[in-house]
Amino acid sequence: MIATPPATGMVAIKAFNRIADAWRLARSDRRKLLAISERTADRWRDPGKADPSRDQLERISYVLGIYTGLSAIFENSPLAVDWVLRENADFGGARPLDRMLAGNVGDLAFVRAYVDAWRAGW
Repeated sequence: MIATPPATGMVAIKAFNRIADAWRLARSDRRKLLAISERTADRWRDPGKADPSRDQLERISYVLGIYTGLSAIFENSPLAVDWVLRENADFGGARPLDRMLAGNVGDLAFVRAYVDAWRAGW
């Protein structure tokens, strides 16, 4: 297995934490999104000690893509942050965040594809 360069992990975790802060995510929600244990979350409080796996980097990539897409759609207005926290008929009345927190990387991929299609003008 190819190891992730330490700088990549540190940058990825810093970016994820900034987005999680903007979305006002609880620590438990952050852990669910990344599929990490409490012990790993404790270790990653220092981004210099972050050693995300390939799966965790993929999850961060989806979160970053969702955030970036929403920022483009809403032109960096507060709605870009609030969208993930609001109930949405296209998500069965649930919040997009609820779908992302279901635990599967496919759920993150689904939300990312939804945002990408919306951005493209579906």
